[in-house]
Amino acid sequence: MSVARVELESLETAEAAFRLEHPRYADTAVLDELRASDLARLDRGGHVYLDYTGGGLFAESQLREHVELLQADVFGNPHSLNPASAASTELVERARAYALDFFGASPEEYVAIFTLNATGALRLVGEAYPFHSGDRFLLTFDNHNSVNGIREFARARGAETTYVPSMAPDLRLDERLLPRYLTDTAGDHHNLFAYPAQSNFSGVQHPLEWIERAHAHGWDVLLDAAAYVPTNRLDLSTWHPDFVAVSFYKMFGWPTGVGCLLARRDSLAKLERPWFSGGTIVAAFVQRAYYQSAPGAAHFEDGTVNYLSLPAVEIGLHFLDRIGIETIHDRVTALGAWLLDGLGSLCHSDGSPAATIYGPRSWQQRGATIAFNFLHPNGAVVDERYVDRVAREHNVSLRTGCFCNPGAGEVAFTISRETLVGGEFGDGMVLDDYVRAIGMPSGGAVRASLGLASNFDDVHRFMRFVLAFVDLTSVPDDLPPRTTC
Repeated sequence: MSVARVELESLETAEAAFRLEHPRYADTAVLDELRASDLARLDRGGHVYLDYTGGGLFAESQLREHVELLQADVFGNPHSLNPASAASTELVERARAYALDFFGASPEEYVAIFTLNATGALRLVGEAYPFHSGDRFLLTFDNHNSVNGIREFARARGAETTYVPSMAPDLRLDERLLPRYLTDTAGDHHNLFAYPAQSNFSGVQHPLEWIERAHAHGWDVLLDAAAYVPTNRLDLSTWHPDFVAVSFYKMFGWPTGVGCLLARRDSLAKLERPWFSGGTIVAAFVQRAYYQSAPGAAHFEDGTVNYLSLPAVEIGLHFLDRIGIETIHDRVTALGAWLLDGLGSLCHSDGSPAATIYGPRSWQQRGATIAFNFLHPNGAVVDERYVDRVAREHNVSLRTGCFCNPGAGEVAFTISRETLVGGEFGDGMVLDDYVRAIGMPSGGAVRASLGLASNFDDVHRFMRFVLAFVDLTSVPDDLPPRTTC
């Protein structure tokens, strides 16, 4: 698909050609019906929403069902046996059971622990994993900062942290190197290997086969599935990571503030919580330094769970079951391949590329998250703050920055370790100063991501939006200061 085609083809002509190229797209028509009935606010407001990796969108029927459920009874704090508490406990446990079932996790093998989000799930593992001197924490360059932060728990307890590098331009790991890292252990130690099933930066899907490969060498495996499960089936009857972190709002939009740690029971028993709180113990004494932990998930759910929101988790998962994750996967695969091709072929009048893509250029082993930058004709990167400004004018919702994934960004922008050593923030520095100091071409990338309500009109309108950057030679100098990378 060339720029000329985008300029000349109407939506109807372009969609007809798209459907010929992607015949399976016709099998996802239920999502068009859903958008018309349950997400009509998108078209009513003229929105092009392409930030599903940042947050999913809820269906209006989810809200109605949730409100009707709350209005039907009286619900109290579940830490009691009174009727209102018992009603809440029943709904919480139904949501827990449905979460296990949705992911194919046997309740004999796995426990579902409710958290604030995927970050909360990752922190539970990091702060309680029994790191000691001689233990190892192994993780990939390509990881969210909520996984990177676990290295601070490891460091504080004397364990060693090692990163497996990614390789440009696809931002995948060189799998020939992985055995070298997995076999680099000695003695009887606790070793934790963490990686994302799908990159929140580039959309790279890292092989789930790594789970058993790591197990074979004595590693526990922490899988960050937050960016993967909104559009892909994760079947824990086939794959058996020790810990899995997810955020439900990324899957079905409502409720926010609820995530989950799916943990194998044997692995959960290894964790050593550094404190206790209300709800996590059976009993505690004041006159004697003693407490008795609550069993299972309760030991890790601090305080009172979000018991009025948790019923919406069952509603949301049931909603996805009715649609079918496979249906969503097929749709974003077709749309994403078209969008990737369009960005890859975007050119200025002189034939120079108008965009550069970070990560795989083909659709093999990747998800519907695409990171890129627009380029001026001279090859310089278009400031991402200007992209934000133009996107707002077109009512296009994107994400810009480094997406809390510095490792993928360092490889994508070819930032060397030598550049970063000593490159910490200094007194009086702001983010713009730091970006210049480490030689980044801009404050990060632009990210477009697809989800359950995406349709062809979205990606076609997006490709019309990108024409604003063809033959662009300069941007205004009144852009706001950067506040986050």
